[in-house]
Amino acid sequence: MKKLTLAHSPDSDDAFMFYALNKNAIDTHGYEFEQILSDIQTLNEKAINEVYDITAISLAVYPLIDDKYDILKSGASMGFKYGPIIVAKKSMSLEELKKSKIAIPGVYTSAFLELQLLLGKDLNTLIVPFNKVFEHVINGDAQAGLVIHEGQLTFKEAGLFNVFDLGQWWFEKTKLPLPLGVNAIKKSLDEKHLISDILQKSILYSLEHRNEAVKYALEFARGMEESLADQFIGMYVNKLTVDMGEDGLRASQLLLDEAFKAGLIKNSVKITLV
Repeated sequence: MKKLTLAHSPDSDDAFMFYALNKNAIDTHGYEFEQILSDIQTLNEKAINEVYDITAISLAVYPLIDDKYDILKSGASMGFKYGPIIVAKKSMSLEELKKSKIAIPGVYTSAFLELQLLLGKDLNTLIVPFNKVFEHVINGDAQAGLVIHEGQLTFKEAGLFNVFDLGQWWFEKTKLPLPLGVNAIKKSLDEKHLISDILQKSILYSLEHRNEAVKYALEFARGMEESLADQFIGMYVNKLTVDMGEDGLRASQLLLDEAFKAGLIKNSVKITLV
């Protein structure tokens, strides 16, 4: 067996995608995938140091690693008319947000890049773990919070308001889905296209065996009920996850181009899909 490290977030949507690999349900053509689970901020930092063979990353970090990694055609998380949200204890205008302290889940996250495209570069931020954003807003450590993952569905239970939806804003601006996470593969690997096909087949298997894959993914759903976990998985494992295609590639390239023009990233990059 040829062993490869496959790093991803400990989230229900990522677990859902790789259900087939955990159950040995598809032909891996002699490859063994060692799955490593870590939060996206850590995965972004590890990717900069080229630690893993295949890894989930925030698209926002790609300009820092484009000499080391290519982006896989499958495995992307994209929101079509929805995405990360900004929450607060009360309704707030964009001008108020610009003057507020905002809790964010990491400087390398795509959500933060998109927040900067919306509000500008010089923001007052508080960096916290993604699952602590609600807590810091409720406690008053920050006046608003940038929410990713299942918090997009559970903010009301925390008594917070959805002040702004970045995915809806991006769609109104571009008519394209909002890119968030992608899977990246080391340029130096042999048989990258075969590996890409194996991972794509894993996603297809889960979609074709949805009930079983969702039940497996519940182990990573951080206490969400099955119906809510199923809804969250449906948001971020969709046809663009199977293959981001022309729309996904256009959206991803546009996001990075816009960020470069705005001075949010230092170099212009051309996305290469495998």
